[in-house]
Amino acid sequence: MNTIPNAFSVKILYRDFKEITKAGLSISVVFSSIAGYFLGILDLASFSISTLLLLIIGGYCMVGASNAYNQIIEKDLDLLMDRTKNRPVASGRMSVTTAFWLASILTLVGLVILYSINPKTAMFGAISIFLYTSVYTPLKTITPLSVFVGAIPGAIPFMLGWVAATNDFSLEAGTLFLIQFFWQFPHFWAIGWFLYDDYKKAGFFMLPTGKKDKSTALQIILYTIWLIIASLLPALFPYMGIVGSRLYLTPWAAIGVLILGIWMLYYAFKLYHKRDAISARKLMLVSVSYITLLQLIYIADKFLR
Repeated sequence: MNTIPNAFSVKILYRDFKEITKAGLSISVVFSSIAGYFLGILDLASFSISTLLLLIIGGYCMVGASNAYNQIIEKDLDLLMDRTKNRPVASGRMSVTTAFWLASILTLVGLVILYSINPKTAMFGAISIFLYTSVYTPLKTITPLSVFVGAIPGAIPFMLGWVAATNDFSLEAGTLFLIQFFWQFPHFWAIGWFLYDDYKKAGFFMLPTGKKDKSTALQIILYTIWLIIASLLPALFPYMGIVGSRLYLTPWAAIGVLILGIWMLYYAFKLYHKRDAISARKLMLVSVSYITLLQLIYIADKFLR
């Protein structure tokens, strides 16, 4: 008879752990780090399963901790929004103390694991969690510039994989950072657009003008163009006088990346013309596909050429 409540409790704890660490988001972020790692290694002979596992576990701990701290800080605001009111801390299923200890343990474990890869990886992981929890989260109710600040920790994972593989922050790592940095803007502004009314309940300023207007839509287009340019930089390095770069795109891969960019830009223009929640949601979904497919193209081009 006692096994039923115990099993139920374990199921609830597992569900709450997934929710407070935002498992879906955390896994997608870790995927970016994995992509960066494969781009950073010299070849498959340099691949280390132990390093990759440490990166995955340590990366998940750091992202999960950031999300847990965020839900502690925003617990009262989460109650005001339909999409967040059932989160573990906001709903009262998990106490603030429990959530804080969980976040702290994840932070400590994550930093130790990333440090075991190399100190630079741990340093960037620490910068990411600090900016997300201590700067980005408080700014969300103050200024639309919070998205700019949040784009910095959001762009670190792709670069983090490269640093884990090379123990070096280089032009290549900076390029990976730049790609995911510019990607954040159309992605999160699209989310801010179709969830505008829900965000408004909590007083979050997510759109650059604070409104669902042409100016915001135009900025989404402009940042999408910057994203396309950044994504094509590895193919342009030889023409820029940069030789010997380990991050390189062949012409065929560059065409694939350009097609992805045009696809995303098309939906950015659709949002500009229609300015509705449906177009914003479609752009958000396309942006997720864009960054995933781009990373797969980069990896395939590296190992198939």
